[in-house]
Amino acid sequence: MLTLILILIPLVLAAVLLGLRGGAVKRVALIASLVELALAVYVLSIFKADTSSQFSLSYDWISSAGIRFAIGIDGISVLLVLLSTLLVPLIILSTFNHSYRNPSAFYALILMMQSALVGVFVAKDAFLFYFFFEAALIPIYFIAASWGGENRIPVTFKFFIYTIFGSLFMLLGLVYLYLQTPGSHSSLLSAFYELKLSAAQQSVLFWALFIGFAIKMPVFPFHTWQPDTYVESPTPATMLLAGIMLKMGTYGLIRIVLPIVPEGVQEWGLVAVILSVTGIVYGSIIAIQQQDMKRLVAYSSFAHVGLMAAGIFSLTLDGLQGSLIQMLAHGINVVGLFFIIEIIFSRTQSRDLSQLGGITQNSPVLSVFFIIMVLGSVALPLTNGFIGEFLLLKGVFTYNTWIGIVAGTTIIFGAVYMLRMVQKSMFGLQTTATEQFTDLNLNEILVLLPLAVFVFWIGLFPNAFLKLTEPAVAELLRTLK
Repeated sequence: MLTLILILIPLVLAAVLLGLRGGAVKRVALIASLVELALAVYVLSIFKADTSSQFSLSYDWISSAGIRFAIGIDGISVLLVLLSTLLVPLIILSTFNHSYRNPSAFYALILMMQSALVGVFVAKDAFLFYFFFEAALIPIYFIAASWGGENRIPVTFKFFIYTIFGSLFMLLGLVYLYLQTPGSHSSLLSAFYELKLSAAQQSVLFWALFIGFAIKMPVFPFHTWQPDTYVESPTPATMLLAGIMLKMGTYGLIRIVLPIVPEGVQEWGLVAVILSVTGIVYGSIIAIQQQDMKRLVAYSSFAHVGLMAAGIFSLTLDGLQGSLIQMLAHGINVVGLFFIIEIIFSRTQSRDLSQLGGITQNSPVLSVFFIIMVLGSVALPLTNGFIGEFLLLKGVFTYNTWIGIVAGTTIIFGAVYMLRMVQKSMFGLQTTATEQFTDLNLNEILVLLPLAVFVFWIGLFPNAFLKLTEPAVAELLRTLK
């Protein structure tokens, strides 16, 4: 029942928001997200890592088709539920210094998206998973198209085409799996795990499912929608996209692709790893060349996702553990970076590095938070990015030494483009745009402070998080052998 309440709280409050007007809309949205976070923290406090799916609920949804509303939380999904409930209140709080037209719809869409995201991470039925997967995309379409930049319409249309294309592949794969279940058919993921599919069937299904998830993440060469969408979307939408939504793809690889088509993974996993590592190098090189700070972080996010995917397909405990904790760490870091970029833009009306400089002279508090987020992103030891990146690289090296060496360039590239961004925006001489720059206000500190705490909390005490996922990941790997 607790899992169902986690889905319903933001959904119900989104409906309430549609009937509100004025300043109460922001406050009610924030309160709703904080209640959701409090419940998630309670669930986490009583979660038992050595137990399979917990807080489960299952009942007939479309009984004639064998489709059930089956939900639950296990070690693979627990960190992502935490991430979804942690970031949304901070994203909502980050908007308090801005005014958005039709705020009722704006905040209702954010809460609707949170409900669907939680649903993705707790679904135990394939079609329920697909339902929430697609439902999470609908709010972001409207947010980007209604509150985005000048080029929002063509960019959002491109995003729509890509995601529909990927969803079609995934749906075909899931329908085929459903038809292979015995008797009157079942769409439970557990029923899919028990199927005895031939190598040829698994090969075809691998590509159907992989393409669907690769577009959402995205993985090279399915990434071209991402930079433009991140840049043109309003910053809260960009935070949702990069901080949480792209994790639906990496989660789908672990939850669906690995256990359902293990022979397909064995046959085509090397290709997937090569595509993922290509994305690391390509995304990093493009990021180094960027002048727009938001686009730079968008490409850095693309590179980080490539490493997560490579770690997943390494089929090692380190690689899978690293991918799960890196999903959490990356979400925290990228939301902090996008928020800081929005702060800089709101004060200077520019994200162009050539027009910035000397910001640190008038904003020591912002400088500290910016450095913390950047150090977490470049995986400095004792920060949240280090443990995930270390485990991911160890897993990829175990899989293939030469690929591991190429993937390891992410450490060098990441330091280059992130430190370049800090140097050009924060240090040096002040410009016309930055000479009147003011430091953080209380609202902005309240957003960045929890993110900074998590940067060091995860970095200093990674076992607190790794122990939550290890039993479930180890069990998954045993089923693949």
